[in-house]
Amino acid sequence: MGLATTQNAGRPRLLQAAIDAYKQPDIRAKLLFVLGALIVFRFFAHVPVPGVNPDRLQEAFSSNAVLGFLNIFSGGALQNLSVAALGVYPYITATIVMQLATPLIPSLQALSQEGEAGRERLQMYGYWLTVPLAVFQGYAQLILIQQANGVSGIGFTDGNAIPTIATLFSLVAGTMFLVWLGELISERGIGNGISLLILGGIVAGVPTIFGQGFLTGAQAFGGILLLAVIAIAVVALIVIFQEAQRRVPVQYARSQFRGGRLYRQQGQSHIPLRVNSAGMIPLIFATSIMIFPPLLAQFIARTAGEGFLKNAGTFLETALSPTGVVYWLGTFILVVGFTFFYTMVVFSQQNLAENLQRQGGFIPGIRPGRPTQEYIMRVLVRITWGGALFLGFVAVLPFLATRLTDVQALQISAAGLLIVVGVVIDTMRQIEAQMMMRNYEGFIS
Repeated sequence: MGLATTQNAGRPRLLQAAIDAYKQPDIRAKLLFVLGALIVFRFFAHVPVPGVNPDRLQEAFSSNAVLGFLNIFSGGALQNLSVAALGVYPYITATIVMQLATPLIPSLQALSQEGEAGRERLQMYGYWLTVPLAVFQGYAQLILIQQANGVSGIGFTDGNAIPTIATLFSLVAGTMFLVWLGELISERGIGNGISLLILGGIVAGVPTIFGQGFLTGAQAFGGILLLAVIAIAVVALIVIFQEAQRRVPVQYARSQFRGGRLYRQQGQSHIPLRVNSAGMIPLIFATSIMIFPPLLAQFIARTAGEGFLKNAGTFLETALSPTGVVYWLGTFILVVGFTFFYTMVVFSQQNLAENLQRQGGFIPGIRPGRPTQEYIMRVLVRITWGGALFLGFVAVLPFLATRLTDVQALQISAAGLLIVVGVVIDTMRQIEAQMMMRNYEGFIS
């Protein structure tokens, strides 16, 4: 017994907590289920759509910066043009649209207030919206790849309608399968299934990206080492900002009758206002908007005839390229703006001041009702500046890292870093909660 205690004391805390978690049969079953589902996902990501020429795809992605940028967000599945090329991003977009539309459309707002049944209905609407979004995104990416000579026969003329519909059907079916797999992970495993699938795609692409950097003769080992140091420092910074919060003190006044007399009791709590309340959503919004102008410019440059229109398209394609300064400056500005926009939208949906007043709570020194709402808004705006500038910095990190290290083959996805760190922390917390119920020491506390 003493020997076992000594051995456990010599192990790192995280390793020991992982061993203790794996020893529990129910937790082990959940972890193995998540691992099996991720293996199925990676196998699925290598199943190509009908009529794909791998050699042509490789040439197209190696010579097109826009396609290479989009491939990062697909975890490498787009470069293979697999049935999972779209990933779960159409579903994420649909979820964000539903979240933003709920306070604006009275019928959706009424559904959100109907408890679990209303939330399930809203989730079903998100599933339905995913299908047309996947069709639109899939067709746009197929046209872009065709313009880069990666595929052929995409369109609805000259007998290409049936092959195009079959390819789109495969892409949409792949997205819906991944959504179903993600929900299954959430139900039977540990962690958020959709987030874990995105994490799996990002992590699976890391060895290929680093392999390209090490195997390319023009890359300096010092630059790659510096890039690794930057990545570690940024991950630490992301953890700090993800966990940072301003705690607004709250007091609750309760009245109880005891022995025919009225007694008043005071309880204390706090409202945790996160510095980064928006998460990675501003990055998704900004990237989606900023990637559209170079796509449109590329389309004009490839399809327009000789003349002013073609020259303008070629100029804009170069100026707005993901490797240029204008692109990243616009991304920084949009990320900061969307951070404030999304934070305010979420804050307005929570009705914190109204809920506090209903529960008998108040902020010391602040009158209940509208003054409380205005006070929380002022505090939220001040701390959101820190979160917005932080997200803006993380958004332009790929450009800055490339300029500092001169390693062109390695690209760090800003949203990818936030996803990896956020998903790992969330999963660790869920495992820790499972372990705390069994009186084991967890990962974090």
